Amino acid sequence: MGKLVYNTLGHSFDIEDRTLSHLRVVFMNKLRRGEPFMFHFPMGDGSGTRTLWISPSIPLVFHFYGSRAPQLNRRWVDELMNEASAPQGLSIVAEPDPESASAV
Repeated sequence: MGKLVYNTLGHSFDIEDRTLSHLRVVFMNKLRRGEPFMFHFPMGDGSGTRTLWISPSIPLVFHFYGSRAPQLNRRWVDELMNEASAPQGLSIVAEPDPESASAV
């Protein structure tokens, strides 16, 4: 279980390492392009959903507890990038099978 640490106040959110590694790729690509976006995710304790504004001006830390980096699923990164570019913002979608054909 990793942590996404948001802003200088150190607000942190638990996110599974595999998911967090894919989100890191999406966040860094969007921020490198200067494209801020909304990020919505359910709280693991059942207390609802959080929405964060992700912008280059807000510090982020990706803290991984696992000793090995997960292998990235390119199809999942693409789907998460599409979510992040949508008007409603990024929500975590289920990981697709990396071997299955993508729907067109």
